[in-house]
Amino acid sequence: MAGSQGTRGAVTAADPVVIRDYDPRWPQTFAALRQALAAVLGKTALTIEHVGSTAVPGLPAKPIIDMDVVVADSGSVTAAVKMLESSGYRFRGDLGVAGRYALRAPAEAVPHHLYLCPNDSAELRRHRRFRDLLRAHEPTARAYAALKRDAAQRHGNDRTAYTDAKSAFIAHVLSQAEET
Repeated sequence: MAGSQGTRGAVTAADPVVIRDYDPRWPQTFAALRQALAAVLGKTALTIEHVGSTAVPGLPAKPIIDMDVVVADSGSVTAAVKMLESSGYRFRGDLGVAGRYALRAPAEAVPHHLYLCPNDSAELRRHRRFRDLLRAHEPTARAYAALKRDAAQRHGNDRTAYTDAKSAFIAHVLSQAEET
């Protein structure tokens, strides 16, 4: 499958932010990626989760599948990295986010973001919680969709600014959910 961000799987900071209407093929794309990763990682992966906007039915998103590979603990990260590097992934470290380790996808892969998260990772809990809240609460998902489209229009050539534009909304939604 050719990548939606051009023909390469590795998404870079130079790629423009493009928001697409929900694509019903995204779950199947995730399933194929999950199957390939499971074959590489075996029992090292406790689970492989579809997170991010492409995991929320009906939500517009960048056409890039976000995935968290859940491993038992921090000690399992090194083994998983070695296995993934042997399949063409490139380890990028935690990129400033504790409990989440990023890998760059092989050039020929479908565009995706891959993260390794220990099972007790706060970032893993945050990814799951935000995804599940968007799935369960359509008004929040609609508001997030509008924010994403606006942020992409304003910051289409600056991925960092695009991400920053969404941060306060995400933090607010997660803090509101904790209070209920």
